[in-house]
Amino acid sequence: MSYQVLARKWRPRNFAEMVGQEHVVRALSNALDHDRLHHAYLFTGTRGVGKTTLARILSKSLNCETGVSSTPCGECSVCREIDEGRFVDLLEVDAASKTGVDDTRELLENVPYVPVRGRYKVYLIDEVHMFSGHSFNALLKTLEEPPPHVKFLLATTDPQKVPVTVLSRCLQFNLKRLPVAQIEGQIRHILEAEQVEFDADALGVLARAADGSMRDGLSLLDQAIAFGGGAVNSVDVRSMLGVVATERLPGMITAAHEGAAERVMSEIEAMSEHAPDFGGLLREVVTLLHRVAVLQQVPTAAQDSWGDAARLHALASLVPADEIQLYYQIALTGQRDLPLAPDARSGFEMVMLRMLAFRPDGADTGAEVGGGAQRPAAPRPAPDARPAQRSTPAADEVSDAAVATPVAAPVAARQSPPEVAAGDLKDWHGFVRRLGLKGMTAQLADNCVLDGWDGKALSLKVDPVCRGLIGSLAEHRLQEAVSEAVGHAVSLRLQVQAAEEETPAQREAREKRERHEATAADIAGDPLVLALQDTFDAEIVTDSIRRIE
Repeated sequence: MSYQVLARKWRPRNFAEMVGQEHVVRALSNALDHDRLHHAYLFTGTRGVGKTTLARILSKSLNCETGVSSTPCGECSVCREIDEGRFVDLLEVDAASKTGVDDTRELLENVPYVPVRGRYKVYLIDEVHMFSGHSFNALLKTLEEPPPHVKFLLATTDPQKVPVTVLSRCLQFNLKRLPVAQIEGQIRHILEAEQVEFDADALGVLARAADGSMRDGLSLLDQAIAFGGGAVNSVDVRSMLGVVATERLPGMITAAHEGAAERVMSEIEAMSEHAPDFGGLLREVVTLLHRVAVLQQVPTAAQDSWGDAARLHALASLVPADEIQLYYQIALTGQRDLPLAPDARSGFEMVMLRMLAFRPDGADTGAEVGGGAQRPAAPRPAPDARPAQRSTPAADEVSDAAVATPVAAPVAARQSPPEVAAGDLKDWHGFVRRLGLKGMTAQLADNCVLDGWDGKALSLKVDPVCRGLIGSLAEHRLQEAVSEAVGHAVSLRLQVQAAEEETPAQREAREKRERHEATAADIAGDPLVLALQDTFDAEIVTDSIRRIE
């Protein structure tokens, strides 16, 4: 007897054997047991979650020789023929290969005729969204007023492409992606039943790679058994799936955060030994950064499908939230640019080099953790910060001294400001300009107004639009910048409150608006413009005006 793949051999034959989809199984079971049957059912969901399996079990429940119930016997000739795919009153159609209206009309010609053997004639139409518009129109009338002996079971992975006129005539069930734990449990059950040796760690890797699809999980399991020569172990599974490369990504992001360019490149070199798909690897980088960003805001949000949650939490605590957001944007843009690179690896390397080049100054010396707590300063060796060659022993001695001596946390994302008199703080607008801030720190300062200054403590009112920056790394950097400017430590108190006077950002916006209005007025009064308007009935598009200073 030829080998039967696990996905077919272990396909559920009744509702009790279904893994997951309890909400659908319960609804169908109650409908069958209480004789509340609809004439058309639509099963939606991603591939491999049980759409056609449920449809076949429902067909068996409708036609079992023991009667209509949610527990077909599985032993009568009807049940066996349905399991074997040769029941004459179950018509399975792949809509992807039967898209034409003529195909649909031919299919529906036999609808008026009674079943040959069963109680119901069941039409199982898979990937129904592939029907053409004319095919759907041909199906509509039959769906609306079908004969009592006909049931339609439709399945699709893309319900958005199914016309609402069809959706409204069907009882719709949305099948969910299966959790990692359920897929892992079923794989374990199958391996024990098949008497195949396995490592427990390998099951989790396979279940996560299945991405919510039981069929994909069993297909990967078949592949893993063949790859491992009749056994399933974690080393072989990781090598087969290429996750060895993926597991190095947190270390690579850590190296980028620390400015260690050599480590970043060596990580890429190590990953390349496993012949990865660098386009897929870049998608994994985006996914990793998204998960870290989620954990920074909601530490309890980790899911089983994410893999090693401890490494993700460690990365979330190490790298500041604004830096993770920057890396995410760089990686996202890199996905768009990757096809333009000479080859996928060089494109991937450039994405990581951008993270190194554009990371905030001193990014590894202070990080935002959880709800605003900050980790202590950690000085970085000079070679990581500036990978350029150092040529003289004196430079080496200076760098070593810098490493050995703890330094104050640098002010990130800004130029070093000149010292100013403490009294100048009362002119907050001018003081902010002299600080030379950048990035989110500049955004916070520009949206504040002075509320109080006694020479040691600085009170600021923060525009509500920037309430999210309070308690962030930007606040810490602003405090450092002010302290450095006045020459001594300054405590900072921020309060969210709409101030009566203008913030620097509001003043700049107003002045820019006034300059634009003045320019527009100058243009509107220009003789040449007036002549053009008069001759050609032209209009001035004020939004297109750009003032040249």
